[in-house]
Amino acid sequence: MATALVAAVVAAIVSAATVLLVGRDVAGTAGLPGADPNTKQVENIVHDYLTKNPEILVAMTTELDRRQKEEQDVLQTKAISDNADALFRSDKSFTAGNPDGDVTVVEFFDYNCGYCRAAMPDVVKLTDNDEKVRVVFKELPIFGGDSEDAAKGALAAKMQGKYFEMHQKLFSAPGKANKEKVLRIANELGLDVPQLEKDMESQEVADALDEAHGLAQELGLQGTPLYLIGDRTIPGAPDDLYDQLVENVAIIRKNGCKTSC
Repeated sequence: MATALVAAVVAAIVSAATVLLVGRDVAGTAGLPGADPNTKQVENIVHDYLTKNPEILVAMTTELDRRQKEEQDVLQTKAISDNADALFRSDKSFTAGNPDGDVTVVEFFDYNCGYCRAAMPDVVKLTDNDEKVRVVFKELPIFGGDSEDAAKGALAAKMQGKYFEMHQKLFSAPGKANKEKVLRIANELGLDVPQLEKDMESQEVADALDEAHGLAQELGLQGTPLYLIGDRTIPGAPDDLYDQLVENVAIIRKNGCKTSC
């Protein structure tokens, strides 16, 4: 990768340097025999300079990363603003915590995502410890049919008032999240299982999943989990997720949100 970067940088600088040298009188040599710049000579000079000063490449890479992240942040902030109602206020999604909370956290997740499973206790802890926060759950089954069945099961449990219980058990109970697990948990929770199976295939559930997939596309989501705290994001499940959630909630609570979250 480093060699490729050097080659790309050299090629770009050589191209620019050659254009500059061809277009101007260099040290009064224009018009003299052999005065036209030799691309290979310029390439060697640039290559030698960058090899002796590799910190330039590090600085360039750092600056490129910064600019790309800045551009991505701008695009993501716009996507959040453009889709604020569906993200933060959709009746298709279950909301935990205070329904009238002053800060909203949105989580995109898959029931067969190991990182989502590990993060679940931190999300529950946040709703338990902060009486003014609300958490919106967006099922994003990206790991195949079993994940989709699990998502459908949770959304169907929502129709019977047991979403959060189903949600936690799908993560905490041993085994892969699939339809069999959904039905077993539904029995444990005392749900109407035949009705739940019917609701799993309902248009209401399909619409909720379609909405989440569409939002994930708009946001350029690369995987699960993803947390939106107002217009701030936490991708993945870092070891200090709970602390980051608390910190970001405090920032939004103090400074407000750039979008209509």
